Amino acid sequence: MPVVRVHMSRNLLSVEPGEKITEVAERMVQRNLGAVLVLDGARLVGIMTERDIMRAVARGLHADALVGDYMTSNPETIEPDDTTQHAAVLMIHGGFRHLPVIERGEVVGILSIRDLMRVTLEDSAPRGV
Repeated sequence: MPVVRVHMSRNLLSVEPGEKITEVAERMVQRNLGAVLVLDGARLVGIMTERDIMRAVARGLHADALVGDYMTSNPETIEPDDTTQHAAVLMIHGGFRHLPVIERGEVVGILSIRDLMRVTLEDSAPRGV
């Protein structure tokens, strides 16, 4: 069974709760990311996703809106040695598409639903001829 460590992204963008959403959204677009991790020092306190930004816009986002006011606080997490199947179950039942990966209390990666699709496609590809 594939483990999260093999398929997670280590190319992380982290922000602080006091940063402006508009500036964070610009960085997300520049790096083509659907989510950023929100850290207070080294501690994960939230995640800001495209969906969170859409909710902020729908509520009348103002130019000074802060990440901490609209982020998903205390997100579900997974460990690097957990299986990708366990990650998929968490995502499906939780209704989210990004899962921070935590090892010994530190953020070491993020796993997306797109990463899990790659695992599925690798497993279903024909083998040998």
